[in-house]
Amino acid sequence: MAVKPNAQGSSVGVSRVDRREELATAWEMARALDPVVLAESWITGKELHAAILDNEPLPLVWVEAPGGFYTYDAKYNSDATRYHCPSGLDPEVEERVRMLALQSFHLLGCRGWGRVDVLLDESSHPYVLEVNTLPGMTDHSLVPMAAREAGMDFDELVMRILEGSHGER
Repeated sequence: MAVKPNAQGSSVGVSRVDRREELATAWEMARALDPVVLAESWITGKELHAAILDNEPLPLVWVEAPGGFYTYDAKYNSDATRYHCPSGLDPEVEERVRMLALQSFHLLGCRGWGRVDVLLDESSHPYVLEVNTLPGMTDHSLVPMAAREAGMDFDELVMRILEGSHGER
């Protein structure tokens, strides 16, 4: 199972618990970061990220992290993490994941832009991990990577985000 603090990002405080004896330590570590601790099934598979821009899901980014878990270190410090955009998925599976991401984004009342993180198990069944309403926007972040694949440079992406936010409250 995965044990994590409710209100953290970048996999901070997330623990994989494989044995009952590990649960208390994982819970304490997460509790030190947030009073609300979540426990959920551990899903093994491909970690996919769907950027949403103006009600349109951009091409998926498949993140291949060392050890199979996209940790804080894998995100910001490792040269071994691989990013695949295009994702290399079967086009039908990719479209299904993109539509699930868009539906999840709308279901939570999100507008404009964001990112939906999904795990795709070995049977190609998608599981929504989370919706990020303010994802990273550095030149190596996942939303700009997906935008590049869709034909947008960083400046155009930023302008589209700003234009999309005009008048929203």
